[in-house]
Amino acid sequence: MGFARACSVALVGVEGVVVEVQADLEPGVAAFTLVGLPDKSLVESRDRVRAAVVNSGAEWPQKKLTVGLSPASVPKSGSGFDLAVACAVLGAAERIDPTAIADMVMIGELGLDGRVRPVRGVLPAVLAAAEAGYRHVVVPEQTAGEAALVPGVSVLGVRSLRQLIAVLGDEPVPEEPDAGPGRPDTMLAGLMVPGAGLGTGLAPSAAGGAAHRPDLAEVAGQGRARKALEVAAAGGHHLLLSGPPGAGKTMLAERLTAILPPLSRQESLEVTAVHSVAGILPPGEPLIGAAPYCAPHHSATMQSLIGGGNGLPRPGAVSLAHRGVLFLDEAPEFSVRALDALRQPLESGHVVVARAAGVVRLPARFLMILAANPCPCGRHTLAGAGCECPPSAVRRYQARLSGPLLDRVDLRVEVEPVGRADLMGSGARGESSAEVAARVREARERAAERLAGTPWTTNSEVPGHELRTRLVAAPGALMAAERDMERGLLTARGLDRVLRVAWTVADLRGAGRPDASDVAVALELRTGIQRGVPMRAGAL
Repeated sequence: MGFARACSVALVGVEGVVVEVQADLEPGVAAFTLVGLPDKSLVESRDRVRAAVVNSGAEWPQKKLTVGLSPASVPKSGSGFDLAVACAVLGAAERIDPTAIADMVMIGELGLDGRVRPVRGVLPAVLAAAEAGYRHVVVPEQTAGEAALVPGVSVLGVRSLRQLIAVLGDEPVPEEPDAGPGRPDTMLAGLMVPGAGLGTGLAPSAAGGAAHRPDLAEVAGQGRARKALEVAAAGGHHLLLSGPPGAGKTMLAERLTAILPPLSRQESLEVTAVHSVAGILPPGEPLIGAAPYCAPHHSATMQSLIGGGNGLPRPGAVSLAHRGVLFLDEAPEFSVRALDALRQPLESGHVVVARAAGVVRLPARFLMILAANPCPCGRHTLAGAGCECPPSAVRRYQARLSGPLLDRVDLRVEVEPVGRADLMGSGARGESSAEVAARVREARERAAERLAGTPWTTNSEVPGHELRTRLVAAPGALMAAERDMERGLLTARGLDRVLRVAWTVADLRGAGRPDASDVAVALELRTGIQRGVPMRAGAL
C-alpha cells in the first residue's frame, strides 16, 4: 500500500486555508476517487491529472486510487489543486520521494500535455501558506513574481509537470519551449476574467501607461470643487458632487487617483490580493502600487457592488476599490437597495457577505465619490434652462440618496456650470495634479505623524471619541458646529465628520490643530451653507 501527501490552498474570499492533499494506493480494480467536498471543476481534475501524468512520461498506477482533500469541511473549488494532486499520486506510486513533497505547497492547473497553467489568487494563497508556517511553494512560472512578494518563502516557478518531477528527483531539468517572440502566450488566459478589468482602471492598456493620464489642469474653473477634491484626497473623506450635466463632475472624479499618495507596502499587498482573486491583475505587474479606480455602471446590482455570485461570494466593486476610489456616476439612478447596502462598508471598512455556501469577509476601505444631477432632466438649478420636471419628480429623484447614506458623506459640493471665460482659456489656469498631490502628501504625512502608535492612518478613520478627548480643536473652534447641531442641521455622526474634515483642512495649511476658520470651512463643505470663508483652489 502506497501513501503520500502534498499541500495546496483553498481560497475563501480573499483568505486562504491550507489543504492537505492525501493520495492512497491499494490493490484492486483501477479507479480514481476524489473526496473532500470538491466542486464540479475540481472533480474534473481527475481526467486532467491522469492525462498530464501520462503525457509527462510517468506511469499511471493501475490500482485503486483515493485522493482526499483535508479538512473535508472546507468547500474547495477551482483547478489550482491539480499540481498537488498529481504530485501526491506520483509520491504514492514512488515515482518521486514522498518526503520531498510532504511540506511543500503546490498551486497550479495542469493541462492535458503536462504544462502548468497559472491560476488566480496566487498571492493570497501564498500569504496563507506563509502564515501557516510553510516555507516552500511551487507555482506556475508566470505567477512566480506574484508569489515572491511574500517574504520568507522559497518560490519555485515551473513550466510543466515534467520539470517539477525532474527537480524533485534530482534529475536533469528538461527545457520547455515558450510561445516565441511575437506570439500570444495562451498560458496567461487563466489570470484574467474576460472584461473584468475594464471598469476598474486596471485593464492592461490603462496599467501600461500608454493611455493619456488625466490631469487636474485640464479641468476648467471649478475652484470650489477642486478644493473639495483636495480635501477628500488628503483626509480620505467621501464626496458628493451635484450639478447640471456637462459641469465636469466625472472629469473631477477621474482625476482623484492622480492626487492620491502611492500605496504603502501593506496596502499594495491587500489590493493585489483582492485583484488577483477577482482576475483583474494585469499580467506582468505582480504588485499594484497606485490607488485603484472603480466606476460601476448605474445598472449594477447589489451583489456586483457588495460581492456575491454562485457558491462562495466573490469580491464586488467596493472590494475592487479597496484603498482607492469608488465612483458612482448618476448615483440617483442606482437602485435604492444597492445604495443603502453601502452604509456598512463606509463605516467599518469591510464587507461580511453571508451565503448558503459560507460567510466571507472582504476588505472594502475606499473613498466614495457620488455624482448626481439636481433633477431627472438635469436643468433644475439652471436659470432659464427650461426644466419641466414637476416638484414631486424632483423630490423623488433627490430622495433616492437616503439621509443615512448622505450622513456618511463628509463633503457636499454644488458644481456650477463652466463659464465662457474658463472654458475658452481666458481665465486663470488651474493647478496640475502634481502640485495638488504634493500638498496632499504633506497633509497625509502630518496626519500619520500625529496618529503614530494608533491603528488609524487618515483623519477619516479616527473615531469621534478620540476627536473629542485626545485630539481636541482650538478653544472656541466648535461654537458654530455646536449651534448647527442644536438647530438640527448636524447629527452626532455629522459633528464627528465635521471635526475630521477640520483636521484635514488644518493639515493642508500646516496648522497644529484646527481653529474656528477650519471648522467653518468643514461646515461649508458639509452643509453647503456659505460661511464667509475663502474657498479657492490651492489656498485655504
